[in-house]
Amino acid sequence: MAPISRNLQLKDFRLIQSIHETGQLGLAAEQMALSQPAASRMLASIEQVVGGPVFLRHPKGMTPTPVGETLIRNGHNLLNGLEQTLREISSVSEGLAGTARVGSVTDGAVAFVVPAIQELKKTATGADIHIDVAPSDVLVEGLFRGEYDFVLSRIPPKYDKRLLEVRRGRHEDICFLVRAGHPLAQNETAPLERIAAYEWVIQAPHTPLRQAVEAVFVSAGVELPGDIVNTTSMLVMLAYLASSEALVPIPRPVADMFIANNLASGLAIVGPEEKILVSPYYLVSRKNVIISAVATRLRELVFAAMNETVG
Repeated sequence: MAPISRNLQLKDFRLIQSIHETGQLGLAAEQMALSQPAASRMLASIEQVVGGPVFLRHPKGMTPTPVGETLIRNGHNLLNGLEQTLREISSVSEGLAGTARVGSVTDGAVAFVVPAIQELKKTATGADIHIDVAPSDVLVEGLFRGEYDFVLSRIPPKYDKRLLEVRRGRHEDICFLVRAGHPLAQNETAPLERIAAYEWVIQAPHTPLRQAVEAVFVSAGVELPGDIVNTTSMLVMLAYLASSEALVPIPRPVADMFIANNLASGLAIVGPEEKILVSPYYLVSRKNVIISAVATRLRELVFAAMNETVG
């Protein structure tokens, strides 16, 4: 005899479940939009497959046999599992669940990715979101390796831009963070000469932020500080500020977030009198690569936010 699993179908389990719930073959047939003779033939076929009666017939209805109880119990689990699977498939296809992997430079993460994730999560509560903050070379390399669905980054020269879908760019406006009691904290802006007179905690020389800051000082004929600590760690920067007279060049949206939300107490923002803009970063995806529906939704939310704030 062929295995039972090859002969029983989902409709058979649905009929068994319906008979159990209603206690009547006629009512079960009506629930399933079947004629009673068709439901009776289906039940007879099931009993032939399992080798015995599934229900006992009584004047007042039908009650399951031990075999029937086994089919009801396991059929209930099977049907519930199927429904759950179909719900999950629907959620994934509609962008309400699934995985999205995003990489971003600091400014883009704070200004656009975090708000986009919060907006997405209002409806996509089952979404599994991964976000990394890293330098552009790390992000684009990760994009090509398939580690990210999209990134907000600059595109290093060694990469072929023809392989990428590149959307609207954003400049990073740089200010300086200091501790609240710092001599420069008394004013909203300070001349470059005064800013250069203090120790800096800043990203490494090859990074776009470092290059942009130094270019403005050099262009203005202001000598750069000789006392510099190099780090990419925001925690190190904040810890260093807490007990020193150092300054940290930082994208303004990030600094505003720290101050407005009291994420790092005792800090103040000082703007340079001359504007410092870092070369733009972009919303970058790989061409001809299909990403999940939830990642697509997140990417569009990020893009919409970037468009709203571009003047």
